[in-house]
Amino acid sequence: MAYKDYYEVLGVSRSASDSDIKSAYRKLAKKYHPDKNAGDETAAERFKEIGEAYAVLSDPEKRQAYDQFGHTGQVPPGGYPGGGFQGGDFSGFDPSQFSDFFQDMFGGRAGGMGGRGGFTSPDGRPIDLEDLFGGLGGMGTAPQGGGRRFVQNVEGELQVSLREAFEGSDEIINVDGRRLSLRVPAGTRDGARLRLAGQGPGGGDVLLTIRVLEDARFDLDGDDLTTSVDVPAPLAALGGEVRVQTITGSGQLNVPAGSSGGRRMRLKGQGWPKKTGGRGDLYVRLNVTVPKDLSAEQRDLYEKLRALEK
Repeated sequence: MAYKDYYEVLGVSRSASDSDIKSAYRKLAKKYHPDKNAGDETAAERFKEIGEAYAVLSDPEKRQAYDQFGHTGQVPPGGYPGGGFQGGDFSGFDPSQFSDFFQDMFGGRAGGMGGRGGFTSPDGRPIDLEDLFGGLGGMGTAPQGGGRRFVQNVEGELQVSLREAFEGSDEIINVDGRRLSLRVPAGTRDGARLRLAGQGPGGGDVLLTIRVLEDARFDLDGDDLTTSVDVPAPLAALGGEVRVQTITGSGQLNVPAGSSGGRRMRLKGQGWPKKTGGRGDLYVRLNVTVPKDLSAEQRDLYEKLRALEK
């Protein structure tokens, strides 16, 4: 199974700082966002890759594990059973030999380091081959057809876009070779937990933590969203209406005359769903712009304005 290097996906070096990674993600997510590339399957796939890469490289622990072991994730201190890697000595270890196994077992949007999340046991340890088949800590067993059935609760992360979290989304994940359907409720927030009772290996539970990916257009703070809009300098000076992108579509914003760049304005009830009902607000930052290339008429007018300022 071939994986793309997450650093290459974001176009950053392995020594990139957190701010460099965040900046690269925002730029690429804005460029390949599905809303700007309707019907473009290549852009949609690129957007998913960007989200996967950012989810790993923006998390210090996941990034450290990725830097050390690649897409297979963390390797348990004692090594994999029967693999001959004892006492933390991983010389000669090829992580790729287990990649297909984890993808088959936990493939899909919530499975494997190459997907949109990874699975661990309830005490926070990464699930490895010995956990799944060797009956280690927390593992229950029950007879099954004369053999043994291993019961294991597993935890994972499911990554969704901000729009999916807002509207709710129907997801399909693969667990233990089975396709499971689940519904992410509308208004879900980062860190929310979903439980699929009895759907894990051997009848255990699947516990999912929702991770809401950052959006290039909106920032979420509590119940409120923040975005920005470009306002031509003449309109900022004289006042007028501009169209603003909201999380559900678009709306009109009345910009008062004499508005400066950086001014924050509010659209009531256009924010995130509140737990108590209703919605928060959408705050809009004004970004006053001037044309890069002036026509002769525009240049003449701007020169007259400059003369008036003297």
